[in-house]
Amino acid sequence: MFSIIGSLISGLVVGIVAKFLMPGNDPGGFIVTILIGIVGSFVGSWLGQALGLYLPGQPAGFLMSVVGAIVLLFGYRMVASRG
Repeated sequence: MFSIIGSLISGLVVGIVAKFLMPGNDPGGFIVTILIGIVGSFVGSWLGQALGLYLPGQPAGFLMSVVGAIVLLFGYRMVASRG
């Protein structure tokens, strides 16, 4: 339970950092960027576990979470700009 709450809180911070590192006109605005940061935290955890950087159940580190959020933000911009 606490790892999920920790991931959500760190995801909020990660979303803000990702927005500052990758500025631009997001189709969904700042709230969507924060949600992408939260999901990026989970994606970063999954990627880290797949690469052997983290143990199963271990949350992602801050840098891996930011990387996950930036990848998702880039993908979101690509998909949203087509429509």
